[in-house]
Amino acid sequence: MRLFFLSFSLLFLTTAYSQKRMPISYFPPEGNWEKKTPAELGLDSTKIIEAVKYAISNESKTAKNQEIAQVFSFGKEPFSDGIGPYSTRGSAAGIIIYKGYIVSSWGDIERVDQTHSVTKSFLSTVVGLASDRGMIMNITDKVYQYLPPIEVYENEVYRKPEDLGKPQFLEPFNTEHNVKISWDHLLRQTSDFEGTLWGKPDWADRPTDNQKEWLNRKRNEPGAVWKYNDTRVNALALAATTVWHRPLPEVLREYIMQPIGASNTWHWTGYRNSWIVLDGKIIQSVSGGGHFGGGLFINALDMARFGLLSLHKGKWNDKQLISEKWIDQSTTPTTANTGYGFMNYFLNTDKKLLPSADEDVFVHMGNGTNMIYVDRKNQLVAVVRWIENASIDGFVSRMLQALPQK
Repeated sequence: MRLFFLSFSLLFLTTAYSQKRMPISYFPPEGNWEKKTPAELGLDSTKIIEAVKYAISNESKTAKNQEIAQVFSFGKEPFSDGIGPYSTRGSAAGIIIYKGYIVSSWGDIERVDQTHSVTKSFLSTVVGLASDRGMIMNITDKVYQYLPPIEVYENEVYRKPEDLGKPQFLEPFNTEHNVKISWDHLLRQTSDFEGTLWGKPDWADRPTDNQKEWLNRKRNEPGAVWKYNDTRVNALALAATTVWHRPLPEVLREYIMQPIGASNTWHWTGYRNSWIVLDGKIIQSVSGGGHFGGGLFINALDMARFGLLSLHKGKWNDKQLISEKWIDQSTTPTTANTGYGFMNYFLNTDKKLLPSADEDVFVHMGNGTNMIYVDRKNQLVAVVRWIENASIDGFVSRMLQALPQK
């Protein structure tokens, strides 16, 4: 009996030790990502194939040249001309990640393409990094309290005679309305920021049909009304740049992209006129999307790594790269739009966005359509690029049908 008890105890301890040493989740190392067949992980291979075929057959019908696509989408808006770079995209592409492993991919997943407003999630991340470090004490603080005078970089040595007496610093938050705007308002796109930045007036981005309201629109109290607006997003990017006193791509690379093993092929840019001078250095204030050109150019594999970081609430292996608190805030519904958290976390509140998925699913989404699907309950991440927006739920439905039946 003693011998049996001793053997059982040793077996229990050995099993417990083995389980302790087994990784809770798989995180791909830099330069490599382990693949498993769907069947190896208990998925229905046929359903995965169906989902992939569906994504390919429902490729976006918009022009592959993103400059031309922008003209078709926004060309009727005033001041809509692009002022940042565009690229020509590839064909439909994507990856399905289950329990950290690649179980399927299609298209050229290493191709660097413009990812449009998925950029906004990377922007909100660098704001979160500043918050975690106490550089922003509280996201309910007013933004103007954090900003130094902003010197716009100009290539001319002498000011023109007609510029005599005009302000020489950029102060985007120094108006009666804008002084009320907090970081939270900007992150949730409820600021109703007023003004012109980099030659783009706030009212010119997705204006109403009533042209008489364009220049004299009603100002809504910050927090009261949600409106998707890239000029306001770019105001957040500018404010974050002055807080960091560094280019935001440098911050993202050091604290997020390198630790998660992303490639060196991504590129985050702003506009040809969005240069400022900080601490004697010329720095570009980057954009939060491709509406006017620029934004993040990135491949599907690097997007998937960012999605996996989101899945694990900011933790990569044993390192908390961005606080779990920040991710929780990012996925908290906005009062004025319960389907939106921090930019660009689109939430599935009441299953309005994705009827086929659970409510706690969220996506990082941008024009194109580009999407990073994040499903914690099912340990599932999917990157889908260049799919018709109306077909997103159809893809998700087919993918979810491949999960083990409970």
